[in-house]
Amino acid sequence: MSDQGRVVLIAGPTASGKSALALALARRHDGIVVNADSMQVYGDLRIITARPSVAEEQEAPHRLYGHVEAGETYSVGRWCRDAAAVLRAARAEGRMTIVVGGTGLYFSALVKGLTEIPPVPAAIRAAVRARLDAEGVEALHAELARRDAASAARIMPRDRSRITRALEVLEATGRTIGDWHRDGMPALPDAARAAKLFLTCERDALAERIDRRFDAMLAAGALDEVAALAARRLDPLLPAMKAHGVPWLIRHLRGEIALAEAAAGGKADTRRYAKRQHTWFRNQLPDWPWASPETALAAIEAQLAAGFSA
Repeated sequence: MSDQGRVVLIAGPTASGKSALALALARRHDGIVVNADSMQVYGDLRIITARPSVAEEQEAPHRLYGHVEAGETYSVGRWCRDAAAVLRAARAEGRMTIVVGGTGLYFSALVKGLTEIPPVPAAIRAAVRARLDAEGVEALHAELARRDAASAARIMPRDRSRITRALEVLEATGRTIGDWHRDGMPALPDAARAAKLFLTCERDALAERIDRRFDAMLAAGALDEVAALAARRLDPLLPAMKAHGVPWLIRHLRGEIALAEAAAGGKADTRRYAKRQHTWFRNQLPDWPWASPETALAAIEAQLAAGFSA
């Protein structure tokens, strides 16, 4: 069967080898690799987010990598629109699309659909975040409880990002996030019929891969990259400023902690995130087959041979 229009979805925890698997498939099938990692979209963060190298990007077309400025908040809805455009273009060219990453919400939105919330004006976002600094997160959570009790009940009282997001949406639209969730974007049919795989490996092996990769990123210049980002003095609540390792390395650059402590903190955060990724995919997309790095390529090829096509 022709590869024309086929879609492959590869998810998995950080450092599991997803990018290498996607590139191997792209080489075999003249495919296009599409990023589904919420941190690898930021152009300022090539090294610390382990984006594919320039050499790897030259081996096959890569899309939605590094195309967003770190001062922006890149939403799931925006990713869906961008990914839909890439999928349409690939289909028109008769090429396979390989969507790869570890951001569960991206994959869920692709195969299940997503609520489309209008962009929040910058002035409203700035006002809410100024109040966060002045009044504290507990005060804003209390306000959210008064104005949107359902959302407040779902959000932990010290979850700064989600509390500010809920209040920003309320201020900008006059509707709660729950109200918006009743109306959503449809799933993309191509993705719903795609070959799917969750790539994983044994816990201790994954932890070792995470630690080794963080050391390699430091050796490749991650500290300089984070220093350049810190020099921009961006809002610390921006997603790019919370990428794994970034807050710890900024603390080191400020002279607060040694580099060894910063590296240990970044590694620990990444290992915890990998654990959450396993839990999320197991609960939210339970029908996806799981495979190890050693068997993943054969597992995808088997699905393609069985006729998974758009």
